[in-house]
Amino acid sequence: MKILIIEDEKSLSNSIAGYLSDSQYTCEVAYDYKKALEKALDYDYDCILLDISLPDGNGLNLLRILKDCEKMDGVIIVSAKNSIEDKIKGLEIGADDFLTKPFHLAELKARVDAVVRRKFFDGKNTLQFEEIILDLPSRTAKANNTILDLTPKEYELLAYFISNKNKVISKSGLVEHLWGDDMDMADNYDFLYTHIKNLRKKLTAADAGDYIKSIYGMGYRFSI
Repeated sequence: MKILIIEDEKSLSNSIAGYLSDSQYTCEVAYDYKKALEKALDYDYDCILLDISLPDGNGLNLLRILKDCEKMDGVIIVSAKNSIEDKIKGLEIGADDFLTKPFHLAELKARVDAVVRRKFFDGKNTLQFEEIILDLPSRTAKANNTILDLTPKEYELLAYFISNKNKVISKSGLVEHLWGDDMDMADNYDFLYTHIKNLRKKLTAADAGDYIKSIYGMGYRFSI
């Protein structure tokens, strides 16, 4: 799952990114309005943490632009302001939640988890495709009741495949979703091929079907 943290307080932004990264979220940060808008419009995120008061713009204006562009990213407003007017305005524009500073990082993560489940998994705690079942809160996976020993990236890859089942996903789309800003460091897709090969091997070992279909010249499709 990929998160964009829009927060001008660098120490807080880095603390949030570190905490969520430890929970296997891929985190990107933007410290000002201009960079935040650029990232939010150019890429898709599972959840955006949005500060209202940015040094060069208003977070609510950014939220309004995202909704006008019909972006589907989940949005949690994180603000030092505790006025009911800001909260109502943000929720009316389309924010999914509102959290007032200061807050505990564990509560923030719980809210992020909840928004992601509601937005992309119909509020469910499990995600299933045929004999494969993912437990979203614990980030574990089973196939035919056999626990799959997946790395964090393999789990993310499987979750992304299942949540986009029967759709053709480009290689660049997979890399951008799973690695975010770090994708710029890669000059080929060898690391992606390795993760897919290992995931296939672990699914096969659990007698699961080979659902990862290579689509020549395009990418992959997860289907029967």
